[in-house]
Amino acid sequence: MTIRTLFNRLGSFAQVLIVNPGLVRRGPRFAWRALKEGPRASIDRMRAVINRLRLSLDYRAWQAEFGTTVEEKLAMRDWAQALPHPTQVAVLMPLSNPRYEWLQAAIHSVQAQLYPCWQLCIAIDSSTDQRIRLLLEAKSASEPRIEVVFCEGKGKICETSNRALELAKAPWVALLDQSDLLSDDALIWVAKAIQEHPEARLFYSDEDKIRPMGDLFEPYFKGQWNPLLMEGQNMFSHLGVYSADLMRQVGGFRQGVESSQDYDLVLRCSEQVRRDQIVHIPRVLYHVRVSRRSTALGGMGDRKESAARAIKEHLVRRCEPLQELRSNTFGFHAKRLLPDPAPRVSIIIPTRNGLNVLKPCLESLLKMTRYPDFEVLVVDNGSDDWATLQFLESLRQQEKIKVLHDPSSFNYSALNNRAVQEASGQLICLLNNDIEVLDQGWLEEMVVFALRPGVGAVGARLLFPNGKLQHAGVVLGLGLGGVAGHAHLGMPGDSPGYFSRAQLAQEISAVTAACLVVQRCHYLEVGGLDEVNLRVAFNDVDFCLKLKEQGLHNIYVPAARLIHHESASRGLDHNPEKAARFAQEVSWMHYRWSHLLQNDPAYNPNLSFDTPLFRLACPPRLNRWGATIVGNASLPYDFTFRGIAEEK
Repeated sequence: MTIRTLFNRLGSFAQVLIVNPGLVRRGPRFAWRALKEGPRASIDRMRAVINRLRLSLDYRAWQAEFGTTVEEKLAMRDWAQALPHPTQVAVLMPLSNPRYEWLQAAIHSVQAQLYPCWQLCIAIDSSTDQRIRLLLEAKSASEPRIEVVFCEGKGKICETSNRALELAKAPWVALLDQSDLLSDDALIWVAKAIQEHPEARLFYSDEDKIRPMGDLFEPYFKGQWNPLLMEGQNMFSHLGVYSADLMRQVGGFRQGVESSQDYDLVLRCSEQVRRDQIVHIPRVLYHVRVSRRSTALGGMGDRKESAARAIKEHLVRRCEPLQELRSNTFGFHAKRLLPDPAPRVSIIIPTRNGLNVLKPCLESLLKMTRYPDFEVLVVDNGSDDWATLQFLESLRQQEKIKVLHDPSSFNYSALNNRAVQEASGQLICLLNNDIEVLDQGWLEEMVVFALRPGVGAVGARLLFPNGKLQHAGVVLGLGLGGVAGHAHLGMPGDSPGYFSRAQLAQEISAVTAACLVVQRCHYLEVGGLDEVNLRVAFNDVDFCLKLKEQGLHNIYVPAARLIHHESASRGLDHNPEKAARFAQEVSWMHYRWSHLLQNDPAYNPNLSFDTPLFRLACPPRLNRWGATIVGNASLPYDFTFRGIAEEK
């Protein structure tokens, strides 16, 4: 480490302490943990804390640079006032022993809206603070858009929420927790989205957190509607806006799921609409207040049981056979039942020489894979190494393995396409020869998803031999050539990733063919891998996008874990011939898929294409109010803090 690097880190740490004096107060607690956990764990924990707090500083600077300007807010207000038929939005706020100061701020955030056509519907159960009643009476008396109902006794949150819903006269309903805040432009963006999507019935936005001192941090920039990710976490969450008719149609808030009533409501509403009627607004419109007691700072807390019930009953209503629902600090994993009998899977492994990776690949595959019915097609692409040839000959003794000899010039797409013609399985698994199996149930986890209606390709969580993430789904527009790159690349294999997305099953635009499962019929319908234009690179991304073009959804399954010795078999493309071929394949991808590469539905225009770590885009790829920002140019200052661990 250089002296300059040391001083830069000390300066960053000093900034963190200035805006987070509580870190000093918690010093003794960190010291006690260090004694219990040992130096290595304590250093990793401190690095994570410093990294997280530094990112808060980055977000503050990012907001100052790219947040809504005064001129834009004036233009927004003029736009709203000029609407001939403005849409009214009712904001529901159920209360239960609220903190006076935070409730006051929450109400003010509604009154401060740039959009004037709102109604605030407040229902409160018994409160021990007399100031709360006086505040609500004063607000409702001075502001006709605020209506309050005082419930008798100590009711449950769902009951109180339904009382607030009874007050709503507007066709749209937004939910606001009693201590949270709306951004002042929240409802105007909602109104604009309603105008632009007249068929929609549900809207949701990005969100961030707010500390007691008022500084904003940890923005959650979401993707478009992702029903599978919704089974793992409430990615809809805040700000959620619902058609009032739809909300009443499903029965409003359902008792028995208290603490997760919003989660349950979204799941029930989503069952009644088409997925294109659920619209994401890629802007932070909601600030979740956190405190020492808040579950927003940590795991699921007491919400876990009610959230699990909401998910299980959602799957029952959708007639999806569930084996078990597992939960951890990241969220939920709904394990489906494998059909009986299980359909055959044909595992295709192209290879040329590479005995050092092929042998452990096949040994782990046969030893570790629990799946009851699979065959292995090893495609020998002209091996000339004597030891490899002897090993391939010995495979003839294996009942599950068949060796196909294909001495043609290397064309990864063509090798797999020809092997599929020889396959006998209902499902195809494309597998690199440098993969090692870690978990016995990896293929089961992938097959149950691949068999679901509407699913295309299914990808696994791949780890480097050192345990770091190699593949957790593919993000379009990311990486070399601006085509696609692996999300969370290089992060620890057990890291949650961006809002636990490295650890939760979800729809993703593409997955790598290093380990990919797809139904054979889908493979053939889209013509397999492109052996003309994409002989080596991006054929898997192109394949996944062809599946999406057919209305199928690709899925990342983190429960399927394997090791990938990436580039161990073919090497990297450093020579001029390979570089020219790569450039040609990049050009083809931009020609074929330019309309998608800059607009990945599983990503967010506020996130950067410069890094796989879900950092802030500078500037965001968003339309401003009355202007457009494009690209992702570098700025004089660096908004990405990679942390000590990431520099190794």
